[in-house]
Amino acid sequence: MTPVERLESALRTPKSSTALVAYLTAGWPTKDAFTGHLEAIAQVADAIEIGVPFSDPMADGPTIQKTSQEALANGVTLAWILETLTGLKERPAAPLLLMGYLNPFLAYGLERLAADAHAAGISGFIVPDLPLDEAGSFSAIMAAQGMGLVQLVTPVTPPARRQKLLAASRGFTYAVTVTGITGGDLGPQHGLMQSLDALRSEATTPVMAGFGIRHPSQVAELAPHVDGVIVGSALLDCIRAGDDPVAFLSSLSSANREAST
Repeated sequence: MTPVERLESALRTPKSSTALVAYLTAGWPTKDAFTGHLEAIAQVADAIEIGVPFSDPMADGPTIQKTSQEALANGVTLAWILETLTGLKERPAAPLLLMGYLNPFLAYGLERLAADAHAAGISGFIVPDLPLDEAGSFSAIMAAQGMGLVQLVTPVTPPARRQKLLAASRGFTYAVTVTGITGGDLGPQHGLMQSLDALRSEATTPVMAGFGIRHPSQVAELAPHVDGVIVGSALLDCIRAGDDPVAFLSSLSSANREAST
């Protein structure tokens, strides 16, 4: 089984009734604390997005922007992330993805990135500023190492474009629940559930809903319409507040179980 196949399998056979992907900014809140959080969160989450800090994260809201700035101030680089993951004594108990913007990946070198990411146990990539029409080379280089490129579909993606994104996505399909940036609070969205149902009926990979998911009630509402949810800013806010991230994620998992009963 390739790394991206392991990712998809983990999301299709989740630890709870609905799959859970957690986002954690690399090297945050400190370099030393990062791996401990990673290992703990992996016990609850079905997969983890590791955010590569970037100076201009255009799709990310204030929470992720601030953690990214702090991680950069801590000296976190893509090379440090890959070296740290490769050096772990044990692989985390959940597949890992790198979520980042294209420039740092290009600066690192795509062939080198593919080899080092594979050695670090990475299953896939999310690159929000890499358009599908320009993603062929990136996808092919990562696929040669068994890793996949996740595509994002938004509520305003035209149907023909959506079909192309669904056909190209590997590991899972990222269903953006709102137009805008991360970190808000998902309020009532007209037609969202119908849109997610349609997306899920067309997708060949698991459909994971992300952006604005903070509360168990939201997870319970989304659960019948997607394969899982992605939680980022709310998890980082929990860590910054000094609360237990595992307990927070477990509360979302409890909502998953309740939604299925």
